[in-house]
Amino acid sequence: MMIGLLGGGQLGRMLALAGSPLGLRFRALDHNPDAPVRNVAELMTAEFDDLKALERFAEGLDLVSFEFENVPVESVRFLNERVPVFPPPDALEWGQDRLLEKSFFQRLGIQTARFSAVRSRPDLERAAGEIGLPAVLKTRRLGYDGKGQFLLRTPEDIPTAWNSIGSPSLILESFVPFEREVSILAVRGRKADTAFYPLVENHHEGGILRLSLAPAPDLSLELQAWAEDCAARVLEALDYVGVLAIEFFLYEGQLYANEFAPRVHNSGHWTIEGAETSQFENHLRAILGFPLGSTAAVGHSAMINLIGTVPDPRSVLAVRDTHLHLYDKAPKPGRKLGHITTRRPDPESREIAVVQIHSLLRG
Repeated sequence: MMIGLLGGGQLGRMLALAGSPLGLRFRALDHNPDAPVRNVAELMTAEFDDLKALERFAEGLDLVSFEFENVPVESVRFLNERVPVFPPPDALEWGQDRLLEKSFFQRLGIQTARFSAVRSRPDLERAAGEIGLPAVLKTRRLGYDGKGQFLLRTPEDIPTAWNSIGSPSLILESFVPFEREVSILAVRGRKADTAFYPLVENHHEGGILRLSLAPAPDLSLELQAWAEDCAARVLEALDYVGVLAIEFFLYEGQLYANEFAPRVHNSGHWTIEGAETSQFENHLRAILGFPLGSTAAVGHSAMINLIGTVPDPRSVLAVRDTHLHLYDKAPKPGRKLGHITTRRPDPESREIAVVQIHSLLRG
């Protein structure tokens, strides 16, 4: 069976690696001839809006999926007329636009920060007055890893924010003074069967995910059930197929949905070693109509992203119960080059392992 992947980054690479034991073959489309997927799948180099290339890409495929959101929805709909695409194009459309996304959450009764569309400098001044400060000004589309955002603390910040990212397509969101950032990974099959991974606690620096702890420390059954309910509403409303991630802010015992990603997700990399079935295998099971695998955690895991530089593999692998994943990408400041996963029997020993690995990376 041949599966097409729109995007050839590290997520596509890990999907192909997860599919190999299942006898699956992959063809990826990416504009970058050095995309990380190149050594584990057939790589076709073209732009995502090249319709003739998309027609060639679709030939012989059994179905198509995508590994990141910034694929033109029109291209996905074009492919969906020729070969089944999962997750559905509507999920991609809603996930690409922060205003549509937040409005979608609210229609489903899922709590979010207050927000307002911003199309001009006067709009921004009005929205800041209505929502209150501090607030975060964001591009509605294409921002990721902290890009395309500006934190407004006082009214004097408005001119700087507008000059920094002003455009006719912005959203202003009230700042949530969160205690923790958490995310849930959910998976839904072609027969509407669903499964949920434990909530994960995420730590960011400079807008980039640095550390995920799974299951999240001090995770209550009530909080897990709340997150699962939110995810189930999104899955059903979109008639979703595949893995989906939702990021939340936790504040005063309340979950505020921040965004969803209609794909496998960085905060789920721990599942390769830390769950009975990885998010990558479960995504493939879902889109193929296979039975979903168990999402139960195996021990307590930590995932540490490698940003900008890669350590000596020997030093990492010398740490007990630690696994190294490198993405075959050229080093560059701010670029995710790989990740380290460590799995321990309890939260306390996990914390010790994280300190040890961080010390190693700084060394």
